[in-house]
Amino acid sequence: MKDTYGYNHPPRAVRDVREYGIPLETYRTEGTDGRKIAAYKFGSPDDVKNTLAKSAGRTILSKTLKQALMEKYGSKCFVYFEPMDEKLLQVDHRVPYEIAGEQDEQNIELYMLLSSSANRAKSWTCEHCDNWDRKDPTFCVKCFWAYPENYEHVAGKQQRIISVVFTGDEIEDYNRLIEISGIEKAQQIVKKILHEHLR
Repeated sequence: MKDTYGYNHPPRAVRDVREYGIPLETYRTEGTDGRKIAAYKFGSPDDVKNTLAKSAGRTILSKTLKQALMEKYGSKCFVYFEPMDEKLLQVDHRVPYEIAGEQDEQNIELYMLLSSSANRAKSWTCEHCDNWDRKDPTFCVKCFWAYPENYEHVAGKQQRIISVVFTGDEIEDYNRLIEISGIEKAQQIVKKILHEHLR
């Protein structure tokens, strides 16, 4: 699926198919490792006309839009704030298409550049947010996943997020941190150091 269609995240592919009005049914099956996994099959063709919405789904975001975003903000992920090869960045609506529908590409402030991992994290979080059913765009505008540079909540929760990415020689610091604290307590140690430093 990745080589043919460019998808490496099945739920995102499924969402795009459903947005085009094509009915899919989800069921559970057993993977090669024996674990239960989600699988999908086409629904009844009779349901196609009943599921069409928003003029047969989202349009593909243009390369011109991506270029405009990179010219203004640089080739970096809006969530991790890390410079990245432009080939690794994807254009996404700040407010999900499922919430606000199509938006004007001429207004680049309505879009963001995301790494594939940030895009997957955003998709999962949005789909599990209470607003996914309410569909209130004003709620999304105040969320970290839409405007990480200026937000009031994270998917409705009173939280704040700083994404720390270790690169180059910094990886040694990361490894040392994990040695001292363990992976499960690393976040607590970082918070404690910050708290003591900012006193």
